[in-house]
Amino acid sequence: MVTFLITSAFFVALFAIAIYLWQKPRSTNEQLPLPPQTPPRALFSETQEFVASEPAENRHRELIARAAAGDLHAVVEARDTNVYSEVLSAAVAEANSEAKLLKLASYVSQKDLPVNRSLAEAMINSWRNSPDCQTTAKAIHFAALADDAELFNNVVELALRLFKEGRLDDISAIELQALLNGEYWLLSSGERNSGTGFVLKRTLSSARRELEGTTNN
Repeated sequence: MVTFLITSAFFVALFAIAIYLWQKPRSTNEQLPLPPQTPPRALFSETQEFVASEPAENRHRELIARAAAGDLHAVVEARDTNVYSEVLSAAVAEANSEAKLLKLASYVSQKDLPVNRSLAEAMINSWRNSPDCQTTAKAIHFAALADDAELFNNVVELALRLFKEGRLDDISAIELQALLNGEYWLLSSGERNSGTGFVLKRTLSSARRELEGTTNN
């Protein structure tokens, strides 16, 4: 009888321990599986950005095409865009006659638009073909407005050569020197103080000495 009671008590104790272990909560050290991470969603997706950029690109292409067709208003409309120089260059390429080039140059001046190297070089080439007092002043002025020390240096050298060749007979040495020195100050300080600007200063100094020697003679 005693043995039966002891055995019964032993099984009851085992049963109670089993129930306790079954009901015990899992340890906090166990890491539960995390849900798969989803990539953060931006306010605008790449597709949306591409779609949004399409109208701007189409607009830029339209302005270039209009300028290439001779529509000068496209140059004004492009002024505050990053394709302004490209639009102006397209207009320059279309100005394939003296009359068209002068019209474009006059339009840019009247609208106070920036001058790029393409337009300045076109004015210089036109001046080289028919140099006189008026074309000389325009070519040097547009070279200065292009804000390119290298280009202005080329203009100074060309002006001096044309003068020495007698192709600027309606401009005196003093007038040419004053024109070159005056337009030089239209260049930005960054261009004047650059390495190319230093070369330009030497060219101007040399031109001044030659022109003064011509005057003295």
